[in-house]
Amino acid sequence: MTTATPRPGVRSEPVAAVSVRPAGRSDAAALHRLSVPFVREGALRDRPAGVYARDAADFLVAEAGQGGLEGCVALCRRPDAYGRAAAVLYNFCVAEGSQGRGVGSALLRAVLGEAAAQGVARVFTATAGGGELFLRHGFTPGGEEEAPPRWRSGLDPARGSWVLVRSLV
Repeated sequence: MTTATPRPGVRSEPVAAVSVRPAGRSDAAALHRLSVPFVREGALRDRPAGVYARDAADFLVAEAGQGGLEGCVALCRRPDAYGRAAAVLYNFCVAEGSQGRGVGSALLRAVLGEAAAQGVARVFTATAGGGELFLRHGFTPGGEEEAPPRWRSGLDPARGSWVLVRSLV
């Protein structure tokens, strides 16, 4: 359940207006297309297109300009290892041409707001990248032992993922 992060050194002009909204089942094909490049590079797990339709309610999507999807992120509530309200952030990706333009930050702010509104105390994610965006938004390395057990057991050590956590309380 690796979370994709922007490639180092990718900087562009900020996107003038990023609109973040909940995804719907009709976004499933676009979510799948957006995720495929990250799957190919090993940053995301491969999920069949139908999974995006089934789990569309977990996703927020970012649109800018012409209305195509610029990025997405999913949030799934799962109790942590101690049974406390927690969530896992997954399938976070931003289209290559939109990286470094504020799309990822807009998505991350929105998903953290959604988690807080759901009463989540801590948000966990995993990344095989540097995690700079997460670190800038208050995530810290560690917390693996406290992470939701079912999610943690699905992490593949061969991918070099590391766990990040952010407290919302």
